[in-house]
Amino acid sequence: MAFARGDAGWIGTEADLAEVAGVDDITDIMRETAVETAADTVVLLVEQEDEWFAVVRLDDGEDPRVFLSDPRATLTSDLARMLHEQIGAIDEVPTDDPVGDPGLLSDLGTDAPRLNELGERTLPGDALSVIAERAGFADDYERLR
Repeated sequence: MAFARGDAGWIGTEADLAEVAGVDDITDIMRETAVETAADTVVLLVEQEDEWFAVVRLDDGEDPRVFLSDPRATLTSDLARMLHEQIGAIDEVPTDDPVGDPGLLSDLGTDAPRLNELGERTLPGDALSVIAERAGFADDYERLR
């Protein structure tokens, strides 16, 4: 699910990631969402089988920033692997500690310590609900979920 913030507030849309071949494809989807909604910020929330979640943020003119709750997901998910590659090198034996930029939502209500805590101790769906609520797009998140 992608959430775009423009002058009128947040707008949520489904984001089909089934055919993506890399982070560039994910970034293109997010940029299309930004253009369609006249948004300056797009936040992509990804949850896979209640095992892990990821947050990708794209601000106007910047590269995407990624937070991945469980890097072990790279062992079983191509999508998690793509997202982790945006963060940096993947460990041969990944830990279960979240990786990426935990500060990517600080200005949207979820600071770095809280995002790390959500990644370590909260079920993915519940974590994304908290993130959506704090950012101000909980209603759209629940509608799309």
